[in-house]
Amino acid sequence: MKKQIDFSLFLLTGIIFIVAGAVVSTALILNRDFEEAGINDGRAITTLFVIEHEGKPLGAYLLLYNQLTKNAAGFEIPGEIGLLLHQINRVDRIDTVYQSGKIAPYIREVEKLFDIKVNYNFVFIMDNLSRAVDLLEGVTIFIPSDIKLADSEAVLFSSGLTKLDGDKAVEYLSYPASDYDIETAQQRSQRFFVALLKRFGEKRDYLNGADVSRLFQSFIETNMGKRILAQFFNELSYINIERFTVASVSGNMREVSGKKLLVPLYDGSLIKEIVRQTLSDLAQRNGSTGGNRVFTVEVLNGAGVPGLAGRTAELIRGFGYDVINIGNADSADYAFTEIIDRSKFSGEAKKFAGIINCKRVITVDEGKPFEEGMVMPLEDYDYKADFTLILGKDFNGRYTQG
Repeated sequence: MKKQIDFSLFLLTGIIFIVAGAVVSTALILNRDFEEAGINDGRAITTLFVIEHEGKPLGAYLLLYNQLTKNAAGFEIPGEIGLLLHQINRVDRIDTVYQSGKIAPYIREVEKLFDIKVNYNFVFIMDNLSRAVDLLEGVTIFIPSDIKLADSEAVLFSSGLTKLDGDKAVEYLSYPASDYDIETAQQRSQRFFVALLKRFGEKRDYLNGADVSRLFQSFIETNMGKRILAQFFNELSYINIERFTVASVSGNMREVSGKKLLVPLYDGSLIKEIVRQTLSDLAQRNGSTGGNRVFTVEVLNGAGVPGLAGRTAELIRGFGYDVINIGNADSADYAFTEIIDRSKFSGEAKKFAGIINCKRVITVDEGKPFEEGMVMPLEDYDYKADFTLILGKDFNGRYTQG
């Protein structure tokens, strides 16, 4: 009898070890599969999201995610970006090469634009997006102002936090923006993309259930396998969506062959530089460097060149800074560009100065800078930006000279 009990215990112990080993092995496989897609620093994962409507991208976004630091950033890809598309040998809109069900040519153009390898793609056709949102039990977004029916006072969407079901999500994304709307159709798409990422993270356990996972995969077109998709949802739950930023490609509107195209600034070199900087930032762990905090900037024109502050503000925004004021300096005769640093983060000040190669950084102590969630005393309502950039005559629109 004793030998039988000993044998049973031995068998049970063996089964436990086998099951535990299988769980650990599965976790390692998931992690390895996801990490093998790493680029540059070995940990940044890139995923292209497309919301497709009538055969073309209604919204297209590149998600950069660092698995080690759990930091993420997004880039919007406007369809009207004008590029030399080698596949058709002419300058045209980037979405010209997009074909429903054949995303590879579009991915190649996105990779050239950002100088980055796209690891994964994730396509929602609008009808399937409606079904996916219903499966997620809705997506909550913030609508800044009422959206009204055209030529009517009837409210289609009320302002404030709103939970959209599948049909409402499609209507919100596809309803044409009027001249009176605060949000453009492009901004709606961007807002929805961020809310969708948040919902994926919130519902990760639900989405990774066997039955739900199979149903959800029938709603999307992706090169992610079942294992990687499960890992992807898990990783999304770590992203701090409140500090997640989506940048867009900056450029100038030009007419080419009868079409209005958004031509990227500096022949596309700027967006590539921004992506490289973003990847470097994502690899930094939170701490004394300022972490995921968005730093504020004031841009003042001290060079006397009309429009210089506005153009430079667009440049600065591209690197993820929040430009809260644009104006003229107290003089139009600044010989040299300078930065006033109030951030209390010397490393961040140095990084900010490096964007335009500015050598003059003046650090001042004006008390603790205002941060999100802080209750500001009445006497501090003259809050100033973390960095004030005063443009001098040595600034050529991109860098300081000499």
